[in-house]
Amino acid sequence: MRPDSAPKPLGLGLLVALVVGSIIGSGIFGLPQNMAAGAGPGAILIGWAVSGVGMLALARVYQLLALRKPGLDNGVYAYAQALSGEYVGFNSAWGYWVSAWVGNVGYLVAAFGALGYFFPVFGDGNGPAAIVGASLVLWTVHALVLRGLRGAAVLNGVVTLAKTLPLLLFIVLVSLAFQARLFELDFWGSAQLGPVFDQVRSTMLVTVWVFIGVEGASVYSARASRREDVGRATLLGFMICLALLMAVSLLSLGILAQPELAGLKNPSMAGVLEKAVGTWGAVVVYLGLLLSVGGGFLAWTLLAAESLFTPAQGGAMPGWLAGQNRHGVPANALWLTNAMVQLFLIVTLVSKASYLALISLSTAMILLPYLFSAAYGLVLAWRGEGAPAAVRGGDLPVTALATVYCLWLLYAAGLKYLLLAALLYAPGAVVYLLAKKQRGEPPFVRFEWAALALILVLAVAAACLLSTGRLGL
Repeated sequence: MRPDSAPKPLGLGLLVALVVGSIIGSGIFGLPQNMAAGAGPGAILIGWAVSGVGMLALARVYQLLALRKPGLDNGVYAYAQALSGEYVGFNSAWGYWVSAWVGNVGYLVAAFGALGYFFPVFGDGNGPAAIVGASLVLWTVHALVLRGLRGAAVLNGVVTLAKTLPLLLFIVLVSLAFQARLFELDFWGSAQLGPVFDQVRSTMLVTVWVFIGVEGASVYSARASRREDVGRATLLGFMICLALLMAVSLLSLGILAQPELAGLKNPSMAGVLEKAVGTWGAVVVYLGLLLSVGGGFLAWTLLAAESLFTPAQGGAMPGWLAGQNRHGVPANALWLTNAMVQLFLIVTLVSKASYLALISLSTAMILLPYLFSAAYGLVLAWRGEGAPAAVRGGDLPVTALATVYCLWLLYAAGLKYLLLAALLYAPGAVVYLLAKKQRGEPPFVRFEWAALALILVLAVAAACLLSTGRLGL
């Protein structure tokens, strides 16, 4: 169904809110424990330096691509397609989509795990009562988004503003209780944590997870009121989130020592603030988590549907995914997305998959889309290609740094999560074949057959290891 009228475009404020809303979800609330689990204060500082510089370079890549190639919509898909063809573009969109809805499953598990603090029936967020509650939330948000993207984006902006207040309160209170001697204790980590290099590596998937969403404005570039707002929103949103994330992570090391932080139950911010100010601090954090997860879930529901909709319009995905309702919402893409969330909620119930396992899998799925975007930016900078006013000599080192950082992330993720990611990439080939059949085109060119073969080999290896119990969430 075609919309009755074109939806109103999104301005800079709503685009910034979309970036911040998609980055600041559940991850920041578990950050103190997640970082301390494998690293001491010194390694965590290095990890933040590496991730801060790397993700800033990646954010800058999305900004310069929006300026150099203003005609490309939904950057995660379009940049990969422009780099290496339609199948690579499809896989970038597919991986981003899977990352989005797997992350939303993690959000729901985290939310009902937080509710378990007040209502023990919800447990850790992956029991029967929690899955029923999460399903009700899922389909309520689904109905809300179907009523219009702009209304959902405005609501996301309001929620994003509201959910920063508990974070700012945490930062102020923990700053007042900060003890330098605790921060300096075992600064480079105990012997059990291993070499500093391994400690830094252990922080990488965590820092990428909490930064996922930096590309949010790029995904919605086709709906921006002004193209230049896409890049501005990306950098503004990134800087706001970097300040919040680093403050929460580092200040916590002055409240509890690394071994104590590593042993906290998530959301570990609750344990930190409870130590600083008492029980009421934990209550504030749990309430803040619920608000934050609600906003993050809404933002990622929007991004997930859009990541299917744009490729379907271009023919890289089956045409029915390009269907819109009368409010201009990509309804078919939204139905498929939330059906997958519902399916994985049931899988979570059976497997008891933890929040940390879900976010690690979500992060692994998004690494290739990030790499394709960075590599495309590097190619454009090397060639000096793009809109003349947007071409700058300083773009080459920035895009090179972003590309090297993305390659480092693939290494840091480790073989386990790359194999699991291949298992989720493999079914996408069937969807791609359906799209090509609709268009009456041959499915793959020569190098694309090689890419498909590699994905299938890795997926079969992952399936075999899963069946023998040597690989799992």
